[in-house]
Amino acid sequence: MSGGVDSSVAAALLKEQGYDCIGITMSLTCSTKSFEGGCCGLTAVEDAKKVADKLGIPHYVVNFKDQFQQYVIDDFIQEYKNGRTPNPCVRCNQFIKFDHLIRKADELEAEYIATGHYAIIKPPSPSGRRGGVLSDRGDEGLKLFKGKDEKKDQSYMLYRLNQEALARTLFPLGEFVKEEVRQKAKELGLPVHDKEESQEICFVEDNNYANYLKEKCPEVARPGPIVDKDGKYVGAHEGIAFYTIGQRKGIGAHQSLPKYVIKIDVKNNTLVIGDQEDTFASTLQAGQVSYVSGRSPMSALAIKAKIRYNSPEAEAMLEPINGDKVEITFKKPQKSITPGQSVVFYCGEEVLGGGIIN
Repeated sequence: MSGGVDSSVAAALLKEQGYDCIGITMSLTCSTKSFEGGCCGLTAVEDAKKVADKLGIPHYVVNFKDQFQQYVIDDFIQEYKNGRTPNPCVRCNQFIKFDHLIRKADELEAEYIATGHYAIIKPPSPSGRRGGVLSDRGDEGLKLFKGKDEKKDQSYMLYRLNQEALARTLFPLGEFVKEEVRQKAKELGLPVHDKEESQEICFVEDNNYANYLKEKCPEVARPGPIVDKDGKYVGAHEGIAFYTIGQRKGIGAHQSLPKYVIKIDVKNNTLVIGDQEDTFASTLQAGQVSYVSGRSPMSALAIKAKIRYNSPEAEAMLEPINGDKVEITFKKPQKSITPGQSVVFYCGEEVLGGGIIN
């Protein structure tokens, strides 16, 4: 329970359905923002406790600060140092919510964990078919689908969930849209029914990545050259960690035309810039690939893929490579394919899996 309306209504719905519920708020970070607000600060804890009291369920705060530092924050900093752009919410879901929280559920003798994510878990279809596409793997176990609310669907962030995690997880809001959730909270008299959502990374003050990185890892502020596609020096940058593929702002004006970061050369501490058309590419390779079913396809597979949370899905072919790697070839070139971000694979409404773009 984050103290927001989604997890609060999730708890209320489960109680209505007859579940014996315990409210858990995770304490993850000591930043000023999280202390005052955020998803695990004092305000969040107080709001979650008020909701738990209203619902008549126990409420606990669990300390996962060390785990969050190890699996999320340290990786976040290291990825930026390596010229990549990470998605900490994906790792938080994988390692914190659906790993350590499940272990905590075991300690509390809880059968399931439940969250306010907008996603749906379904049992395998008897025919072994996946959204009308015949599976080459037969019965694939539990399946992960997009939430009903297209605007709120969070399946992208959950692609690393495996069969063990899905078997222990409930998503009560999967079949609801946000407006229905807020209305339900209002009808129940929950004190958070009109609480605003936070869209920022919980441990980064004011969503200012540069200031956070300078504070936590001062050595990232190492200036270096900006060069054009021909290697010609055109300016200087403040540190490669402060830039991402496709970025336009902060690189200065060159030849009176807008320029974009098209490559981050970590070895030479150099940014390469180009024109807008240079930000498009038709293929990518990804590693650390995981599949919801636990098994990779045996051959090339037609999919739709998203290269970031807010990007539209695009038609593509997935080609398995040795180990946990894939190559994705898009039907139409995609803008600003960014190392460190996740590429997620879909078949219709179903999430097949995903990986980290290399």
